[in-house]
Amino acid sequence: MGQARPVLAIVCPGQGSQTPGFLQPWLDLPHVADQLAWLSAVSGVDLVTHGTTSDAETIRDTAVAQPLIVASALVGWRSLAAAIGTDEGQGSNHGSGGSHGSDGVALAADVVAGHSVGEMAAAALTGVLSIEQAIVLVRERGLAMAAASAVAPTGMSAVVGGDPAEVEAAIAAQGLTAANRNGAGQVVAAGTREQLDALAAAAPAKARVIALQVAGAFHTHHMAPAVDVLASLSRALSPADPDTRLLSNADGAVMDDGATVLARLVSQVSNPVDWQACMATMAGLGVTGILELPPAGTLVGLAKRALPGVELLALRTPDDLSAARDFVAAHAGTTATTHGATR
Repeated sequence: MGQARPVLAIVCPGQGSQTPGFLQPWLDLPHVADQLAWLSAVSGVDLVTHGTTSDAETIRDTAVAQPLIVASALVGWRSLAAAIGTDEGQGSNHGSGGSHGSDGVALAADVVAGHSVGEMAAAALTGVLSIEQAIVLVRERGLAMAAASAVAPTGMSAVVGGDPAEVEAAIAAQGLTAANRNGAGQVVAAGTREQLDALAAAAPAKARVIALQVAGAFHTHHMAPAVDVLASLSRALSPADPDTRLLSNADGAVMDDGATVLARLVSQVSNPVDWQACMATMAGLGVTGILELPPAGTLVGLAKRALPGVELLALRTPDDLSAARDFVAAHAGTTATTHGATR
């Protein structure tokens, strides 16, 4: 039998992947400071300060974390494209408002996906939204979710290990939502602090309940006000169809229609993320390599257990760019391109 055709997946991490100072090494690249200055102007968030010198508590703030994470993925993407030499120059024009202040960058990828807010970055990389549209939406997403989180004391806890059916039953018994099904034996429960404390006190057999440092019960009904904000904004946009396979957090389905992508980006805020389904789709598509954009590490960690045999690379710092270039060359099996660059 011949060797399996290479299939490359590029993935964008979600909230909680950020750590203090993680963007500092990227500023050594000549174009990154200008990119981050532009994205800071669009988002109204000082991404350079928050990515280099802000402490953990500051960047935990939902209104800061979400633009920071999405911008980091876009900067990593642009840096990788530059390292590969695929910058196609100016002229990319996606979405109703065009891609003002953006260059077009092509980088072969067979599958693109993002976890939670990372799906906003994935939508930009696949041409559904312009860079500016994605950053504005994620800015408003973060602000609205922060406001919704302030209404009542809510949060999230990871349940690691245990029998999957027993874990789901224990979460439901406390009135909690299984907000993230991450695979690799990890489910994230979300709801009120009182409900989460009750779950911790009655943890399922052979499972650990770990409180997460997040501000609210994301991907639950508690975030309904944020959905209303994004729904209103989304009506002004005319999204393009994705130019490569883009997976949905809702069920792992491949989305080929821009309107569907945008609608799911809006509804995702108050609905669970099924990353386990996304990884199952990757397996079904024959993915041979997964490259995670900055702030990288979380998603390749999940894939290491859930997708044995798939090669993995976390693009954490510019020191990883050479290996990432070789990784793309080894695994990109299509001429389909994804887009998204910033000055």
